[in-house]
Amino acid sequence: MQLQEIDKTTYRKHLRRVFAAIAAALIIITLGASTTFIHLFSTPSVPHFWHNLSGVVFAAAVVAFTLHKLRHLPFMFEVSYIWDLKQQLNRIYRKQNRIEKKVNDNDHNALIIMNYLYRGSKQLYELDDNTITMSELNTRIRVLDKKMEDAGISPSTDAYDPAMLDQF
Repeated sequence: MQLQEIDKTTYRKHLRRVFAAIAAALIIITLGASTTFIHLFSTPSVPHFWHNLSGVVFAAAVVAFTLHKLRHLPFMFEVSYIWDLKQQLNRIYRKQNRIEKKVNDNDHNALIIMNYLYRGSKQLYELDDNTITMSELNTRIRVLDKKMEDAGISPSTDAYDPAMLDQF
């Protein structure tokens, strides 16, 4: 997965719309499904907790299925891209301790992976206006850039391949 330029305004607008649609769909589908389940499978003297819970589960499944099918639409590009980026960064983060040990040994793949982690995190922080740790992240990027330059590796994230994580 390559890092791509994302327009912050478009991303936020689309994200708000997607979240609003998800919330509305969950409410409407849950109420409709729960009412239907109660009507079809219940009697007045029985508690309706399990029927209501079934409505929530059904609504969540419908929304998840719908999002999965719609994620390739142009409107969903920014939201899908950020979702995928967060998943990729989480995969790296789970192996970060092992990768950092290899970075200290100037392992080329480890340097490329950490470069992707730092630059992807920077993109996320900027899109979400999370500037609290930005100065620390910029310092880490500068140190890593120097290490990569000394190792003869380009600071571009184009060399990153998710398969590199399999060795850690």
